[in-house]
Amino acid sequence: MAKFYITTPLYYVNAKPHIGHSYTNIAADCLARYMRNILGRENVWFLTGTDEHGQKMEKAANNAKLTPQAFADKMVGKFKNLWQNLNISYNDFIRTTEQRHIVTVKKVLNILYKKGDIYLAKYEGWYCTPCETFWTKMDAQDGNCPNCRRPLERIEEENYFFKLSKPEYRDWLTEYIKKNPDFIRPASSRQEILSFLTSKQLTDLCISRPKKRLRWGIPLPFDSDYVTYVWFEALMNYISAVGEFKDGVYNSRWWPADLHLIGKDILRQHAVYWPIMLYALGISPPRRIFAHGWWLMDKKKMSKTRGNVIDPQEMVDKFGVDAYRYFLLRDIPFGQDGNFSEEALIKRLNSDLANDLGNLVYRTLNMVEKYFQGNIPEVSEQMTNDKKGLQKELPLEMDMNALNFSMVLKGIWERINVANKSIEDKKPWILFKENRLSELRYFIGLLVKAIREIARDISFFMPQTAEAIIQQLGKNKINKGKPLFPRVNV
Repeated sequence: MAKFYITTPLYYVNAKPHIGHSYTNIAADCLARYMRNILGRENVWFLTGTDEHGQKMEKAANNAKLTPQAFADKMVGKFKNLWQNLNISYNDFIRTTEQRHIVTVKKVLNILYKKGDIYLAKYEGWYCTPCETFWTKMDAQDGNCPNCRRPLERIEEENYFFKLSKPEYRDWLTEYIKKNPDFIRPASSRQEILSFLTSKQLTDLCISRPKKRLRWGIPLPFDSDYVTYVWFEALMNYISAVGEFKDGVYNSRWWPADLHLIGKDILRQHAVYWPIMLYALGISPPRRIFAHGWWLMDKKKMSKTRGNVIDPQEMVDKFGVDAYRYFLLRDIPFGQDGNFSEEALIKRLNSDLANDLGNLVYRTLNMVEKYFQGNIPEVSEQMTNDKKGLQKELPLEMDMNALNFSMVLKGIWERINVANKSIEDKKPWILFKENRLSELRYFIGLLVKAIREIARDISFFMPQTAEAIIQQLGKNKINKGKPLFPRVNV
């Protein structure tokens, strides 16, 4: 039976959620809602969750004067509250401190250790504590982390390593990416990974931290003096949430994942480390990994250091949940970087949502009320077989499957604009004045039918608004409410 399994990254809970987290989850939610419409609710699984181990968590907990577990519990509540307020319809929320995850991680470690793919070795090199990442001498030429630009620390210690650099693994992944052009999207991300695999020597992945330096983590099952590196164990959530190992073989109804949705800053972990780890375990890779772009502020990446992080809850409180959801997916092509500003959001709200959609629904309801006492005119299927103008339905499938959300929304708004223009062209008030009631009944009936279909199409993006439209339209008699989107004065 057809199924669709979609995942977001596990969000690190050392700080409260920001716009990037909400962007990924809103996009995943739209796809999950769309696929449920295609395949049925029982055949779609949407996973999100939180990453709760590591040095940054231990430090944040100490600063808050809480245990790491208590601090994680507190922060997880903030994420779950935001997802509820953003109407995120996930099926499962996994935490890396849950037993089901810990059990899977330990089984994976044992399998790879017995296979000889994990070994103990002395490490000398550069380490970034904020990123919890080791870097080679070439990567650390200026003494700063290539990711966060903070100073690196020189470390010398014994750790366990996963044989990421085995020629067999590298050759398999390179060939797999070449043979499967949709495995990594967009095309720029695919090319980035291919260039990395062909131009750089892969190094083995350090997968442990000594307990003398870090205690907050999953202990290695074969050496109690070490805990598992967060980036190694967190990736396992995608399989620990939906299946289990029996006699060393992984079983799941949902695997392989149909889509891993991630930000482009964690592309390498998902498109290099994760597929190779799965290959070493004898598990199929995910079908597609899509790395979306960043939201920028004044053309600079948002960060807590710069103090330019956008709080999603604040935007929802100011402008409403669906205006926020719509703006994020409409304003830029998914996969590219975008510049965030309240001015741009307000412009979309006033123009697209208040003027176009809101006005279409409100004036149509007014006409049903004025001309037909609130009763919606019936229009038979035989009378609506022309697929032009008001009756033209949208082919969403291609753009939705390509995650081309802005193009889908553009198409929906073209239909909204056609509907608005048809009112100006048809002038139903003239039809009423001239007593051309049959023509008026037909036109208003078509208009209501078009709005129902528009509500269906926007329901994946703006579920609250779609529901409000359906409620106001009723079945046979309207239940007119307030305008959907009051204009924001600037």
